[in-house]
Amino acid sequence: MPPSTHPHPHPHPSVKPAPGPDHSSRSVPRHLARGAVGFGLIAGAVALVPVTGPVVLLAAPLALIAFRGCPTCWAVGLVQTVSRGRLERRCADGVCTLAPARPAGTPPE
Repeated sequence: MPPSTHPHPHPHPSVKPAPGPDHSSRSVPRHLARGAVGFGLIAGAVALVPVTGPVVLLAAPLALIAFRGCPTCWAVGLVQTVSRGRLERRCADGVCTLAPARPAGTPPE
């Protein structure tokens, strides 16, 4: 949505986060574990084809559950998980930017 038509041009930090998909996890270790499972399933499925035949490729779609979509979704979620609480979107005069989050209790500028 263009900044000029955004319903809240000057959001306060306590306002809900920007709309859009959220692929993040509760913690970085949990997110990395999901990635290890997803990439492990894909690598295992491909590596085991010569041994067990193509039926093992049925394990690859299970990786999509671990990734909550695709490897790109997982990577975006990793960035979201790492940056949660450290960055916030600030909008002024129709221009939005990412900036370091203010400490709790700090009034907006």
